[in-house]
Amino acid sequence: MISWGISACTHDASLAVVRDDEILFASHSERFSGYKNDAFLNPEIIMEAKKYGEPDYVYWYENPWLKWTRKKYAKQQRPWLSPRKYLKHFGIKAPYYTTHHKAHAAAGYYTSPFDSSAILVIDAIGEWTTTSIWKDMKCIWTSKYPDSLGLFYSAMTDRIGLKANEDEYILMGMSAYGDPDRFYDDIKPLLKQNLHRGCKWWNPDLKEEDYFDVAAATQKVYEEQFGKLLFTTARLTDQTNLVFMGGCALNCLANRIIPQYFANHWIMPNPGDAGSSIGAIAAREHKKLKWKTPYLGYNIEGGYPTSDILSNLVALKIVGVANGRAEFGPRALGNRSLLADPKGSEMKDVVNKIKKRQEFRPFAPVILESEVHKYFDVPEGFQSPYMQHVVRCKEPDLFPAIVHKDGTSRVQTVNDEQHSGLTRLLQRWKTYSGHPILLNTSLNIKGEPIVNDEKDAARFEKKYGVKVCVR
Repeated sequence: MISWGISACTHDASLAVVRDDEILFASHSERFSGYKNDAFLNPEIIMEAKKYGEPDYVYWYENPWLKWTRKKYAKQQRPWLSPRKYLKHFGIKAPYYTTHHKAHAAAGYYTSPFDSSAILVIDAIGEWTTTSIWKDMKCIWTSKYPDSLGLFYSAMTDRIGLKANEDEYILMGMSAYGDPDRFYDDIKPLLKQNLHRGCKWWNPDLKEEDYFDVAAATQKVYEEQFGKLLFTTARLTDQTNLVFMGGCALNCLANRIIPQYFANHWIMPNPGDAGSSIGAIAAREHKKLKWKTPYLGYNIEGGYPTSDILSNLVALKIVGVANGRAEFGPRALGNRSLLADPKGSEMKDVVNKIKKRQEFRPFAPVILESEVHKYFDVPEGFQSPYMQHVVRCKEPDLFPAIVHKDGTSRVQTVNDEQHSGLTRLLQRWKTYSGHPILLNTSLNIKGEPIVNDEKDAARFEKKYGVKVCVR
């Protein structure tokens, strides 16, 4: 049986294809259209999905009628097309609906390694729900619109001149440079406000040089509330395993406190709305899905170009790689990556210039799993294959390109089973350089989607002058 799951018409549309319990395909619409955070499907992603089979069933990631009632209540009505009519435009059969937070919960729970767990979902807003707590897919607690920790974080992102629903990770990075106490008492009361339309009205005299302090205070307030929700989740569920989902699960800085409340946790590598294309299927079919890999998108065939990548790195060049199946999620994990030597402070500046990013923003390291404990403050055997953990670097002065202002790195570990090509590259890089670490960032420019296919790779190479190794 072939099932399609669809998340679309809000932001970051996606489509997933599942056969029985195997995830055959999952990708973001933006990768095929070229529009960052594209909210809508396009013929290209649908044609790609059809390679894996026409659907017997189609599932939509939320309940449009419940969502309509909330929008009417909030006076946010705008021209609206039902999912049934919208999909008919593409020749896709009528979908079955679930609810927004149930799709989030199911995406995490049914791909997790746990037989039993607590589930915490935090995002900006679904239909009405903004936070939910579950025990084995039974919802036991919710908070409703307009009370929303996710909307608070997005509103503060917008307040400092960044783009809501897209640049929250930049605010998170800025927080390391600011004073968390300066604006704390002013910002905390905003949690009680309806911030769906932002908070441009707050502190109208705010200056650009204040933004780092605002970011630090926002992160502090968020982490305090997150800790309270973790405590409540542990108390209500009496579980030692946690599944954490929703857009807020991408706040890897705050996620450091999860082990204070739970012995084990799982965050599906695409915990936001795009991941709910998988969640819609799991929620409706009530079944475990085999999560084997995050490499679920468009496939560029051919062996991993280890030698070509290495020759560019040895020549002290920044090099791109576009090979194999694209990652499903916001983070490049070796198949659609820009790679560079993490030594030397100038490397961060060079890569930021290429990607047109703010100078203060750090990059992540990818490192052999077998050696991560030698370079970071983690126990031997530590795993972070999806770049979800922030850890402290033991020698930050040696690797300035991948260490943030606070001395931490968002690390990706890799082993031969997860990615044999990237593992071989790191092994050969260690032989040459003496260390098994590379700077790893997504193969895109700020404001553009990650490179998807061969044409994208060739266009990137020509436009930005960076060699992209394909095969």
